[in-house]
Amino acid sequence: MNRLQLLIYLFCGLSLTLSAQDPQKSSYKIACIGFYNFENLFDTLDTEGKRDEDFTPKGKLAYSAQVYAEKLSNLSHVVSELGTEYTPDGPALLGVSEIENRSVLEDFVKQPKIKNRDYQIVHYESPDKRGIDVGLLYHPKYFNVLSSGKITPKLFYDKKEKEGTDRDSVWTRDMLWVKGKLDGDLVYVIVCHWPSRRGGSYLREGAAKFCKNYIRQIQEDNPSARIIIMGDLNDDPVSPSVKNVIMAKGNKDQVKKMGFYNPWMSFYKKGFGTLAYRDSWNLFDQILISQSLLEKNEESYYFYKNSIFNKSYLISKGGRFKGYPFRTYSFGTYIGGYSDHLPVCIYLIKKI
Repeated sequence: MNRLQLLIYLFCGLSLTLSAQDPQKSSYKIACIGFYNFENLFDTLDTEGKRDEDFTPKGKLAYSAQVYAEKLSNLSHVVSELGTEYTPDGPALLGVSEIENRSVLEDFVKQPKIKNRDYQIVHYESPDKRGIDVGLLYHPKYFNVLSSGKITPKLFYDKKEKEGTDRDSVWTRDMLWVKGKLDGDLVYVIVCHWPSRRGGSYLREGAAKFCKNYIRQIQEDNPSARIIIMGDLNDDPVSPSVKNVIMAKGNKDQVKKMGFYNPWMSFYKKGFGTLAYRDSWNLFDQILISQSLLEKNEESYYFYKNSIFNKSYLISKGGRFKGYPFRTYSFGTYIGGYSDHLPVCIYLIKKI
């Protein structure tokens, strides 16, 4: 994508309608499901065992209480608007990544612009050496948790398991799974932040296999289970982890029973994305859905549309990252942005 195409994309907005129904003109309930990479939402404390020294007042980023407060305020402003085009309550479920601990999420949900939603938190500490985790926020008006846990990928740099040693192991983020009722519908949600691109594609493929194995366990008991995979996959829709391991299809007609649909494939092929690097876009932030969520019926939620939330205030207007998502820091200097990723969401509808 060249610079002109980039600017056209950024300021025109993007949404993809995949259904003939208009829930705003018909008798449908609408549920927004979102994901947002919070880009290093740390507290200001130096926590033993975590590489969080930079994110302290005396660290090289001068990450002060004021910076932390502004970061929380900025992120909450985004979430306060996410999904409100179709539902005033915003996301019923919001997966998040790059958060240090439960404490930062507790501070986040208390922010004035979203505190009336009473978001509840599902979070488990991960072994990631940077100290970042994933989490799920849920609106109790729409969702109640039945059970939850985590999936811990056992990955190795040399592609081979070495019994009796973790010398070459990769301590990446755990994946979070949550089983619950979305307005009465049983759903499973898996929140991911797969290994970075520095470690090689096979690490993300390895993480995807752990995710796939967990999904198989669910589907063995219930082939029609409604499953949502969301996260910063550090891969595009065409990457092996997504296309070959999860086997997510970009064409609904190709999705078989117990398969997965990737509504972001067409976005990616048109050059749209959620983060930018060297004047091109990647679409790492994705929400994948099981085939059962494509089935239209009178009793349960099913897929309506998806969108990248790309309001103009989320885009840098100048500097070295002009035209990119407006991040918090630029080469170590605080610039007061939001995140280096754009949030994404899908909409599910159910007839009243």
